[in-house]
Amino acid sequence: MNQEEKGSSPDIHYIEEHQLSQVKIALSNPLRWVNSYVLRGDDGVTVIDPGPRTASSEREWLAAMEQLEMDFSGIVSIVLTHHHPDHYGLAGWFQERSGAKVWMSERAHREAMLMWGADSSMDRALPAFFRQHGMPETKLALLPEHLNGFFPQVTPQPEITFIGEDLPFRMGNRIWLPVQTAGHAPGHLSFFHADSGVLLCGDAVLPQISPNVSLVPGSDAEPLALFLAGLRRLRDLHVRTAYPGHRHPFTHFRERIDALLLHHEERLTTIAGMLSAAGRLTAFEVCTALFGEKLGIHQLRFAMCEALAHLAELARRGEASMFETGDGTCYFSVRKPPHS
Repeated sequence: MNQEEKGSSPDIHYIEEHQLSQVKIALSNPLRWVNSYVLRGDDGVTVIDPGPRTASSEREWLAAMEQLEMDFSGIVSIVLTHHHPDHYGLAGWFQERSGAKVWMSERAHREAMLMWGADSSMDRALPAFFRQHGMPETKLALLPEHLNGFFPQVTPQPEITFIGEDLPFRMGNRIWLPVQTAGHAPGHLSFFHADSGVLLCGDAVLPQISPNVSLVPGSDAEPLALFLAGLRRLRDLHVRTAYPGHRHPFTHFRERIDALLLHHEERLTTIAGMLSAAGRLTAFEVCTALFGEKLGIHQLRFAMCEALAHLAELARRGEASMFETGDGTCYFSVRKPPHS
């Protein structure tokens, strides 16, 4: 049974049946909020995906902790499903104040360092990558400031303890199974409690929203293949209630998985049709055909990486090929079958 905690701000729901609290941390983008989860155990409190570090999110958490009657000294673990700032960002802030261990997969941590580490060059690598795939200079010029604007949201960086792959993991008073669900983010983990059928799925599966799947330079080369494999892995679980990173907890989990699998197959078919009709297209041309030309830089980055992920999947399946022209621009075309 869901019980909303007293008070209207912050927005907290205690789910007694599943021994967890859902804490909604506000976001300044169309997602509106990220779901953090608090699990109490005999040895202390676990916080899952605390959200981005901003002045407002810090205030929200201080108010939430007062409402939940918890303090920093009682936090023993901060668990991260993946490296994106809206999930990872406050981990170091919590660790500084609590001394708690911060847990994530080793692969997710490598991606965090690629994006947010002291030696990160993504503000140069991503514009170069997008230039190669046809994005115009007027758009490319916006990327470095956009990317570097995330660093305050992930500072300070936490010290990480790695979660063992497929090894039972205690959060609260329950033992959870980490499930590899990459694709939306490298090394993304979901957590399944078999006895209750509860899945903490981060951004691997969302209600109403199709999770972004991105191809990023220096990262997983075939993210959509990983994403689809993760969905099928989750589909085999007997999930009764899924607690996602965004929007509301939901049931009918396999139906949602099937809808996402179908969505991506339909998008692959659409893109293959575009390539067949045009002869050749850059990833940017595919991106604008799919998502329009009026996106802000934040949404354009996601859309471009999503288009590239689908083009890479068509290439992996042998249905498309990429070639480079003399000026260094990459194009995709339908791969023609060999002559019999």
